[in-house]
Formats: sequence, C-alpha cells, structure tokens
Amino acid sequence: MWRKEDSNPQPAADFSSNSSNQVKSSSSPISSPTTSGHKAAACVSQGIKIKGEVVGTEDLFIDGVVEGKVTIANSSVTVGPNGKVKAEISAKEVVLRGVAEGKFTADERIQIWHTARVEGELKSQRISIEDGAELRGQVEAGKVSKAAAAEVSNPSKKTDSTKAAHANKATDAATAGAD
Repeated sequence: MWRKEDSNPQPAADFSSNSSNQVKSSSSPISSPTTSGHKAAACVSQGIKIKGEVVGTEDLFIDGVVEGKVTIANSSVTVGPNGKVKAEISAKEVVLRGVAEGKFTADERIQIWHTARVEGELKSQRISIEDGAELRGQVEAGKVSKAAAAEVSNPSKKTDSTKAAHANKATDAATAGAD
C-alpha cells in the first residue's frame, strides 16, 4: 500500500562548510564530544597556525599554534597537549595542557594539567595545578575584595588617600623631632 512518507525521499546529508565541520542530516542528529555540554568546540588542530586576534562565544580547543589575543566570552578555551600558545587569553574557563606563554585570565577557573608548560600571568577565582606541571610567572587567585574592586574602578581615590597618609606621616615625624 502506498504511504505519503514513501513519496517524500529523505534529503541527502548537507555537506556545506561550517565552523565545526560536522555533517548535518535531517534523519538523526550527529553527536560529538563537547567540553561544556552544549555544542562541539571550535578547533585549531595540529598543523594550523593563527597569528592575530580570535574572538568568539563558543568553546575553543587549540591543538595547533596561536599567537596574539584570544577572547572567548562565557565559554572555555583549552590548549591541548600538542598546542603551543603565545597569547593573551581571556575566557570563562582556561584549561592548559600544552605549552602556553602569555597572560591568562578566567572568570571562573584556570586548570593546569601535568602535561603543561606555562609561563606568564594567571588570574582567576580558582586555579588548579596538577602534580608535574611546569609553571613560571605571576599567579593571582581568589575573589576580588570590595576594597580592591573599588581601587580598580577609581584609582584616584587610592592615590589621594596614599598622599594624605604620607603627608600625615611627614607631619608626625616633624612634630616628633620638634619635641
């Protein structure tokens, strides 16, 4: 017996190019590994070298070479075990598994795996370093206090209060010497 579904052939897979190089099919979705549970990460694979600025909002996996600046809002950046990065990286989460040099800022967490060799500045609320990792540089971890946040947002107040404190010390020293 003839059915309506039989007369509508399934369309062939769409092989159009997209950022994650996935094949789309209307019959069933293709599952792929993810880093944060929602979509596949964009990938800079081995053999690829990028110089310049990378900006995005999806997870990024770097297993090639990146030099420059990487800004990924509300997602994670992972430098894979074969990755070599000389960059300023800013993201929600930064995972370092390869060679990384530069300034790394994460809103939530920086993870340094035992395979990583890191040199530079790290700044995040939480930083974890596995046994065997190499790290050289400056590390700043923890929540920013309200006083520190106020100094960052209004540095002139800090300068004025510092000047006043130095003036008071100078006056006190002069008074002590006069006695």
